[in-house]
Amino acid sequence: MIKFGIDRLLSEPELRRELAGKRVALVAHPASVTVGLQHSLDALIATGDVNVSAAFGPQHGLKGDKQDNMVESPDYTDPAYNIPVFSLYGEVRRPTGQMMSTFDVVLVDLQDLGCRIYTFITTLLYILEEAARHGKTVWVLDRPNPAGRPIEGFTLQAGWESFVGAAPIPMRHGLTLGELGQWFIDHYKLDVDYRVIEMHGYHPDDAPGFGWPSEERVWINPSPNAANLNMARAYAGTVMLEGATLSEGRGTTRPLELFGAPDIDACLIMAEMDRLAPKWLRGCIMREIWFEPTFHKHVGQMCHGVHIHAEGGFYSHQLFQPWRLQALAFKAIRRLYPDYPIWRGTDFKYEYTDDVLAIDVINGGPGLRQWVDEAAAMPSDLDVMVKADEDNWGEERQRYLLY
Repeated sequence: MIKFGIDRLLSEPELRRELAGKRVALVAHPASVTVGLQHSLDALIATGDVNVSAAFGPQHGLKGDKQDNMVESPDYTDPAYNIPVFSLYGEVRRPTGQMMSTFDVVLVDLQDLGCRIYTFITTLLYILEEAARHGKTVWVLDRPNPAGRPIEGFTLQAGWESFVGAAPIPMRHGLTLGELGQWFIDHYKLDVDYRVIEMHGYHPDDAPGFGWPSEERVWINPSPNAANLNMARAYAGTVMLEGATLSEGRGTTRPLELFGAPDIDACLIMAEMDRLAPKWLRGCIMREIWFEPTFHKHVGQMCHGVHIHAEGGFYSHQLFQPWRLQALAFKAIRRLYPDYPIWRGTDFKYEYTDDVLAIDVINGGPGLRQWVDEAAAMPSDLDVMVKADEDNWGEERQRYLLY
């Protein structure tokens, strides 16, 4: 039976005793729930022996308040517990000195997706940096990485740091939040009192979940458009669509599992992808679909698209390469429609960046876009470009693996 960090803290009084006499803050979101699906804030306060003095919400809020991407949340006072709830995706991205003064120990209980661009890992880094500055203690209540251990994508280049890319790690990093926190501390040489409340019974290489204990725990959306395990597996690729003019399915019930547009032929694109690099399509099934977004890109227009199915009998954890698959889709579109405006322009300020293309911010540099747009560049060229980054990270992260 798997136990997440929050469930160990609640069931093991000796862990909570170390918090005695301390003011405790909690960083959480809607998926921060116990095995019984009680929100971590409610569960901690219900113990009666944890002095919860403040709470923090990352992007999309503590218990969920913002549906769309890049929409800020306000600070407020919790009406039930009369404690301040600070937004780390509002007027500030990192906690201020005043916020830090409200606690002695901060518990970080965030369900991550194992992807560099998912902003909860940046929030963790900022908390660690401010905790080092203010002499505070940080505990991560660890949770699974639903994308598992595989590594994929370019390492973020120096100078391309942003809220969706805070550190030189690949797109799909293969660590839990607790493991990544220790890497942050070592990489940035932070002097901070840090502890991971490790999971018990977590085996990230075991079927059928391969990172997510699908037979023991239900899926709760950590953000509004992270609707299921299929999305979590595909996300390291489909998130690149946020930098493209193609719809990523926002405004449908299956966002970030699909892509499409009103003016493309999805069947031609899938055929071209298979012709160019059939190995990059293994481990999943692509299905032709039609969809009409109710908001966001191509709202109210019928789009021809592709749904990526990385689950059930179609799924092979070791073969599925979502980042390469999505890169290949861009390449196929560029070859079939040489003048197609794939990329959103610099007028689209992605996560508050200026004068840069969103696709480059997402990938931590221009390498992916340049490969797509270079007519002579082939899949083998991208493999060569990215393999060194993936191999180096595989070696570097080895000593941080807790499970």
